[in-house]
Amino acid sequence: MDKKILIVVLSLMVFVGLVGGTLIFLKSNPPLEAVTVASDENQHFVIVGVGNKGWGDIQLTEVAVNDFEQPAASKIQMSNPELGFVMTDDFESEEVQPYRFADIDAAVIKTGTSPIETLEKQNNGTASEEDETYGLTIVHDEAIHTVHIKYSYFGISLFEEVEIAF
Repeated sequence: MDKKILIVVLSLMVFVGLVGGTLIFLKSNPPLEAVTVASDENQHFVIVGVGNKGWGDIQLTEVAVNDFEQPAASKIQMSNPELGFVMTDDFESEEVQPYRFADIDAAVIKTGTSPIETLEKQNNGTASEEDETYGLTIVHDEAIHTVHIKYSYFGISLFEEVEIAF
């Protein structure tokens, strides 16, 4: 009987160690990569380039600004390096027809879409229409100083904060 209890306790310790180690690894090496791409003059509108440098898809779950306020509008743009992103707060206008927009909770960020790696490809001339790029488009009534992104990765809830500095 003592042997069975020891095996159960050791199994639980290994399980807790694996889960804890995974969480620590993800917190220190987050799969979501976010960089500020563009802003209007008064910072009421920003585009944050987001990408996935992890092993599985990322599901965005929530976006907030400044002191965790809900933005007036937020969408995810799906594009490619050749098309780029469009700065607009009217997601239905004629100007934005070549671009694809999705609601935050409907967007899945695929693996291999690091905005930094895409920029490197652009700089060395190897970027193409096949490269997927994502831009988090946010509109707010006040200047945006911080963007808070909550997302899910393999069922684990993670958080990224982006400082907007132009």
